[in-house]
Amino acid sequence: MHIATRRIVTCWIAACSIATLSVDVRGEEKFWSEFRGPNGAGVIAAALDLTAVGDPAKQQWRTPIRGTGWSSPVTDGQLLWISSAITTAASEEEKAKALKNVLIPEMKDVAGSVELLAIGLDVESGKVKWEKSLAMIDEPSPIHPMNSYASPTPVVIGERVVFHFGGYGTWCLDGQTGEEIWRQQLKVDDSVGPGSSPIQAGKLLIVACDGIDQQFVVGLSIEDGSIAWKSPRPPIRASNPEFQKAYSTPLVLEIDGKLQAIVPGAQWIVAYDPTDGREIWRIDHGDGFSVSTMPLYVDGLVVFATGYGDSQLVAVDPTGSGDVSATHVRWRQKRGSPKKPSLISDGKLVYVISDEGILAATGLDDGEPDWKSRIGGMFSASPVLSGNRVLIANHDGSITVFATGDEYREISSRTLEEQIMASPIPVGGDVILRTKEAIYRFKASR
Repeated sequence: MHIATRRIVTCWIAACSIATLSVDVRGEEKFWSEFRGPNGAGVIAAALDLTAVGDPAKQQWRTPIRGTGWSSPVTDGQLLWISSAITTAASEEEKAKALKNVLIPEMKDVAGSVELLAIGLDVESGKVKWEKSLAMIDEPSPIHPMNSYASPTPVVIGERVVFHFGGYGTWCLDGQTGEEIWRQQLKVDDSVGPGSSPIQAGKLLIVACDGIDQQFVVGLSIEDGSIAWKSPRPPIRASNPEFQKAYSTPLVLEIDGKLQAIVPGAQWIVAYDPTDGREIWRIDHGDGFSVSTMPLYVDGLVVFATGYGDSQLVAVDPTGSGDVSATHVRWRQKRGSPKKPSLISDGKLVYVISDEGILAATGLDDGEPDWKSRIGGMFSASPVLSGNRVLIANHDGSITVFATGDEYREISSRTLEEQIMASPIPVGGDVILRTKEAIYRFKASR
């Protein structure tokens, strides 16, 4: 097998007493420690009854959450953590000042102030164990109306949890108490609010910072938050700064015995050595920008969506070196590419839910759709897979479970009647789901 892959979740252990995270030989997750879980694939190793999600009879608890955030929960099996943001309304004078030099001001929301929150909850009871106010932002930048100031998903690293809020700051807290261990600020103008989630790679956190003012990727020390390396992105053809931004979350793989941090951005997808930031390979994917979905590794290919503009699904061979745009693209699909929901696969097909509610199963060999079905609604949350069942949820709170295979077969459909934009996660045989107002736990063990 010339390509071996696994998410590197073994933390550095030193005097700072950072515990080790692991995935066992059967691939069963010890816990869901970062966005998309083990391997960044959104695949739940346990056989869960996904139809329980949204079923009032299976609801274990519901906890209202202060503020707004689209970050997904993360958990170590005992506690779970989320970020949130409390906004105050802006005056007309504050709106005018904030939008004075903003491109397309009619597509931006303005807040008078923003309070950034980190929250830890007990998994069994759903009770808030602690809530930490991290910062008060008096003149926050405008964001897109569909975004929040707390959209990046935290990362669990032993007894620490790292909360990232884009250019507003990154905080490492004690997961048990909420006490601050370190903070860092990676200043970048993300134009429509933060989006990229940090991902762990050994001793470092890999963070993508693709703004309208500058584009770079960094490796942050887990020990103290210092910048271990900072790598600029390749030059971008587009002269409009809005076409240079991106919000994708890195995918960390081991390819041919070497680590890669694969980070799509505007025009380019680039693989970096996560230990030092050295570029390994790059591919010019076209003129796509605002790339938000996380890449997916399956059957020796990295499959990713190119975002807005030149919107495509692209599959690439990650074994190259240098600029391999002409040699390592295996296929492109220009129909039904998602802008926000990430991809998921059962190893045979890639399942794609577009923002507009078109579900498609795409062949890995040629990128051609095997089937399509209109689900309806608007989608941002990424799907999860357990066994041969996939769960998707839209903005209106409609939750659909369908079977994997060569035709569309719906298993169940429920409505929670609360907006859903965060991705669900498993814990202890159950499923945790965040809505705009609250966090739920549903009993999903079979």
